[in-house]
Amino acid sequence: MINALERLGRSVLDTTGRFGRGHLFLFRTLLRFFGIFKRPSLLVQQLFSSGVLTLSIILVSGLFVGMVLGLQGYNNLVGFGAEESLGVVVSLALVRELAPVLTGLLFAGRAGSAMTAEIGLMKATEQLAGLEMMAVDPYERVFLPRLLAGIIALPCLAAMFAAVGILGGHLVGVELLGVDSGAYWSQMQASVNFTNDVVSGLIKAVVFGVVVSWIAIFEGTDCVPTSEGVSRATTRTVVSSALAILALDFVLTAVMF
Repeated sequence: MINALERLGRSVLDTTGRFGRGHLFLFRTLLRFFGIFKRPSLLVQQLFSSGVLTLSIILVSGLFVGMVLGLQGYNNLVGFGAEESLGVVVSLALVRELAPVLTGLLFAGRAGSAMTAEIGLMKATEQLAGLEMMAVDPYERVFLPRLLAGIIALPCLAAMFAAVGILGGHLVGVELLGVDSGAYWSQMQASVNFTNDVVSGLIKAVVFGVVVSWIAIFEGTDCVPTSEGVSRATTRTVVSSALAILALDFVLTAVMF
């Protein structure tokens, strides 16, 4: 019994300590914000690594998600004679929920894990310590460009996910199942509000971008500097990011809608 309580207490203290270190890490990184203007090429490089290299999986996933929504939406709406509202169903589901959430999950699995592994290996091979010895600030040189790249890239990827998904719904609903093309687009335009729907989805994507990038970079810096430690940190990044995205999605939806 005493041993169980000791393990529980140690686990709580370790979790609390990591939570505090994570917030201090984010604060120290944001303090170097204006340092990115000294070397904007670092941000461009990370935007390519985090955004452009993730684009293919985002586009393919968005297309198939939109096609599934079009098929399922048609099968449910046709029983009520409301198949012309398919565009509304597809667009609202994508813009409000599926695009930011699924993009965040895919971004965490592809770009977030890559950030953690890269920084973890830099720590294991003492490259971060070498930068500090040469009076180079790793927060400004390594961490900040990756954090800003994730914040910028994820909303852009979510917008592309939604756009491709709507086209996928059109492909199935209009081209394959015979829904009127004019009704598909006109009802979508009449029902989707830019402020309430599109902006809300982009706000979610920005929040997810902050959280996923923060978790990924911190896990890399806080990992045990061994191959096993880097592997565990990469796993923690994906799991923690997924849980954070789903929890924050509920909170943001409750607040905005």
